[in-house]
Amino acid sequence: MTKTDQIDDSTAPLIEHLRELRTRILYSISAFAICFILGYLVWEHVFRFLTEPMCRVLTERGQECQLILVKMQEGFFVAIKIALWGGFAMAFPIIAYQMWRFVAPGLYKSEKAAFLPFLVASPVMFLIGGGFAYYVILPFAFRFFLGFQDVFADAIEAGGTLSSPPTGIAFMGSMEAYLSLTMTFVMAFGLCFQLPVLLTLMGKAGLISSRGLKATRKYAVVGILAVAALVTPPDVFSQIILFAAIYPLYEISIFLIARFERDREAQMRADGTWVEDDEDAA
Repeated sequence: MTKTDQIDDSTAPLIEHLRELRTRILYSISAFAICFILGYLVWEHVFRFLTEPMCRVLTERGQECQLILVKMQEGFFVAIKIALWGGFAMAFPIIAYQMWRFVAPGLYKSEKAAFLPFLVASPVMFLIGGGFAYYVILPFAFRFFLGFQDVFADAIEAGGTLSSPPTGIAFMGSMEAYLSLTMTFVMAFGLCFQLPVLLTLMGKAGLISSRGLKATRKYAVVGILAVAALVTPPDVFSQIILFAAIYPLYEISIFLIARFERDREAQMRADGTWVEDDEDAA
């Protein structure tokens, strides 16, 4: 066999992998394009669904639920954003499946069995996080934010005179600003609820340990606060809410990793391959 033949044989698998990757990417892009079109067709229904938390709070306050268009093109941009996010959400199962089809042939049967539950848990945790933000956090946040109408209205009334006309402050939000605020909350909570999935997967792979996570709790608190400051609107109230939701997930991750470690230790002891660490022996 010549040197040229050896080079050709060694590059053939790489070319096959690149072809497979191209096929999976094309399938993913096609799925996203189709879902984007579907998202654009139903963007009004999605936007109406997203405004329900605000409308319920405004109705409780006896106010009319309405948003305004500040810019001429604002309505179109709102429709495009909803189509983008909605299209990605609808296409994500297909995209994740294509990623799995590309990675799975290179995994052992045991590795597939270990990784597949996390692939299923990831979108489930995202939906739980997004649902928690939509049904719990958003109504609570809107009640808090809209409550400042009364504060400023009382201040204006107290500073007026008997001859002053009646004044007040009413919420007249922009469609685009409201969508950005709502989607920021939903996406932030959905992504942050991936924390147990990520940490548990790393723990199962042996990259981190429950002992290490316990030792870095104070750094985790600082890190979570930093993430909360980046992904939420610039107010302390939103950051505290996100922190209060994420930190318990960190503790849940420690519990799950510790459970995996106990199961692994029990299995290795049964196989006679367990080796005591110095810390364990002490």
